[in-house]
Amino acid sequence: MDFPAARDYILYRLEHELDQRLVYHSFIHTVDVFRASTELCMLEALSEEDQRLVETAALYHDAGMLTRYENHEESSALLASEILPQFNYSTDQIGVIGDLIRSTRLPQMASTILGKILCDADLDYLGRDDFFVNSFKLKLEWQLYGINNYSLFEWFILQEDFLQRHDYFSEPAKKLRNEGKTRNVSSIQALIQQRSK
Repeated sequence: MDFPAARDYILYRLEHELDQRLVYHSFIHTVDVFRASTELCMLEALSEEDQRLVETAALYHDAGMLTRYENHEESSALLASEILPQFNYSTDQIGVIGDLIRSTRLPQMASTILGKILCDADLDYLGRDDFFVNSFKLKLEWQLYGINNYSLFEWFILQEDFLQRHDYFSEPAKKLRNEGKTRNVSSIQALIQQRSK
């Protein structure tokens, strides 16, 4: 597989072709998920090939947004299956990448260590200090697409529920992000309490 060429190809397209309303599912988000997936792969000590499969899936996991918003994971997997043969990915490798991409659809379903890493990388920000920045990007994106227009209070309730129900799959992600996620839940709960008074 020619990973560098496959990487450069999709990053160029995402940077130049994505709808500007995609303020959350953006080029920056893909780069962020790629970075997180690389870190988790290294912490799990995956083989070089497995790491490249996860990283490729990270780079292509939202590429379906180039054509559609709804069910974009399926579109992303299809796009990867059309593009990756030209970069010498085998049929088996492309099949694995497609399955990894589909595993990121909410609610996430990950049964392999590769899938667990990709899913955890996709939601890495839940346990980081920039959680609220990313959260509000998603809120704005949904407004711009006419999906939902939650009030601030409704958004905080939704986010608290999502964080409470979410669990990281991989041990490295749990070690890296659970503490931060707990802090973010506490911050949201404090904001909800303030708004409730």
